[in-house]
Amino acid sequence: MNIMFSPTNGTAEISRAALREVLSQMQHPFGAGDAVGVKLHWGELGNHSYLPPVYAREIVKWLHDLGARPFIFDTTVLYSGGRRRAEDSLRTAAEHGYTREFLGCDVVIADGLDGREVVDIPCDLKHFKTVQVASVIDSAQGFVIFSHFKGHLGTGFGGAIKNISMGFASRAQKQRMHADASPVLLKRRCTRCRICVDVCPTGAAQMSGDEYPEYDLETCIGCAQCIAMCPVMALKVFFSSEADVFQEKVVETAAAVWKRISGRTVLVNALIKISADCDCLPGEQEIIAPDVGFVGGYHPVDIDAESIRRMGEEPLTRTNPHIPWQRQFSYAGEIGF
Repeated sequence: MNIMFSPTNGTAEISRAALREVLSQMQHPFGAGDAVGVKLHWGELGNHSYLPPVYAREIVKWLHDLGARPFIFDTTVLYSGGRRRAEDSLRTAAEHGYTREFLGCDVVIADGLDGREVVDIPCDLKHFKTVQVASVIDSAQGFVIFSHFKGHLGTGFGGAIKNISMGFASRAQKQRMHADASPVLLKRRCTRCRICVDVCPTGAAQMSGDEYPEYDLETCIGCAQCIAMCPVMALKVFFSSEADVFQEKVVETAAAVWKRISGRTVLVNALIKISADCDCLPGEQEIIAPDVGFVGGYHPVDIDAESIRRMGEEPLTRTNPHIPWQRQFSYAGEIGF
């Protein structure tokens, strides 16, 4: 396991220097003129915990200095908000400072403006025979997977594994991974505020007058946005199968993507602004651990395991005590990922 690490004291200047130090140690596979995609998350509209674009700019500069042709990318998402449609996502990226003018490279939606620029790749594992991902997987010569390491409502933590799984996945594949998760209402907490109804992208959440909301599980796509957005935590996740299954589906998708991009990819996890949940959520997120630094490496499982070792498990188990995130690592071992 070849891992690079550079610590930070939490200041922006030291953090940028720490990222530059990790990049300087990387043994890269990129040649002059290679189109290299930098996969990252520029944050949901209104989110305050996303990584500011100064770090992406450091990676872009590093790639330019190598003679590569970098571009920044993400994919469209299942839930309503500022990244569901490609044009909205690009507008959100610009509002958060992810622009060509600032970064020095293009910012693109990798599954296309209509979400149809996708390919099916082999998986042949327990849950998926194939997985559907953005066609950028075949059009770019290399990748930098730049992940904001943090907690997550469904996977317990979000790092490199999730970034190449959900991050490369088409909207259809995202739905396949989420399909087992659905909301369960805790009526004693519910204030009938209607937020779950307002944010549901499929109309599965319904309210009649002052009655409690109801959820059509046949229509529900399992995106869990209603659960994440409930201001009084009156909704919890119900998995129609074992909770481990969601972890396994995320890992299987990541493994299929990795088989396609390994050897032409490097990875960096940013252990700064470590929030309780994903940058997909609007608003201020609780910070669950102090800034640690940047971890670089050549395999997503290794880099995520090292990130947890550096940060410690306690913030994850405290924040999402019922999420079996450890299953990601044991299942990765079982399938040879």
